[in-house]
Amino acid sequence: MLRKLALAAAAVAVTGSAAMAADLYVPETPAPIVEASGVGFEGLYTGVQLGGYFQEDYDTQAFVGGVVGYNFTADPVLVGIELQGNYYFENDDYPAAGEILALGKLGFVVTDNFAVYALGGFGYVWQDEDAADFSEYALGVGAELKLTDEVGLRGDILAIGYEDGVDTFDAARATVGVLWHF
Repeated sequence: MLRKLALAAAAVAVTGSAAMAADLYVPETPAPIVEASGVGFEGLYTGVQLGGYFQEDYDTQAFVGGVVGYNFTADPVLVGIELQGNYYFENDDYPAAGEILALGKLGFVVTDNFAVYALGGFGYVWQDEDAADFSEYALGVGAELKLTDEVGLRGDILAIGYEDGVDTFDAARATVGVLWHF
């Protein structure tokens, strides 16, 4: 009789455990408090920029321009190409001028919305009046802060050299701009 009672108790315990296991609550993974925005730097972008051109012993020359480019990313590396077109305003030392500048870009995506990079490339400048046109080369650094998926603020500083310049780099250029990513 004791054996039958022990077997009955074991049967009740096993079936009761199985029934409880079916009722066990397994919580889902909680939703993140802040969703990832999907902000990134890869793809086509265009924008506007303004800045100053600085050369020793000369007045600063202001300019305004446009930018179009394309970035490739392989987290965290950023590689890109960019084309800039700028108009330099006339001042006491320089005539008005136009510039086209092709740049390569190599950098890092530091966070989802911040990137730093180096820029380098070549350009051509044509000037109003009787001033000579000339080729140039540029090397510098920049950074971009994405405000939304589509809009970013950026700044860069380029050292500028000329095809027959006396020094390796003859001038500097600082730029700020707004970019729209597609």
